[in-house]
Amino acid sequence: MTVRIEAWSERDFDLLLAANAPELMAHLGGPETEEQLVKRHQRYVDLSADRTGAGRMFRIVLLPEEVPVGTIGFWEQTWNRARVYETGWVVLAGFQGRGIATSATAAVVREARAARKHRHLHAFPSVDNAASNAVCRKAGFALRGACEVEYPPGRLMRSNDWRLDLTRPAT
Repeated sequence: MTVRIEAWSERDFDLLLAANAPELMAHLGGPETEEQLVKRHQRYVDLSADRTGAGRMFRIVLLPEEVPVGTIGFWEQTWNRARVYETGWVVLAGFQGRGIATSATAAVVREARAARKHRHLHAFPSVDNAASNAVCRKAGFALRGACEVEYPPGRLMRSNDWRLDLTRPAT
């Protein structure tokens, strides 16, 4: 599947609304309120404008159709007392099952590698989210085991900790 990732911008709020569908947010504590989405959108815009290596957010664009089909990004996080990058994605329901998330994750890995700031990129999909766990495996992440992460804030989620070493060459 051919995709391109493009920096998140002010014009992407409607994509964020579409990605907030109950079936897409089922493993993430459910849909957010409009107020929460407005704040998230601004965080995404700000992160995409950042040039300090804090990370980037992107819209996923399906080619050759040039249709926005999801979101993906990477951002700084402290995990087990170490600074790392974390990644996460959402692909709209009508476009799932085509390898889009895996292709977009490969593109985000290249972006995180190019930032040259942190050694590791982690993903924390719910242990029950078979599709996202498969994306991690296909994208070359190593499963470190199950863990608990707080997402959304105030809610513990049983997740898998997947890690990719950004200092190793792409396979």
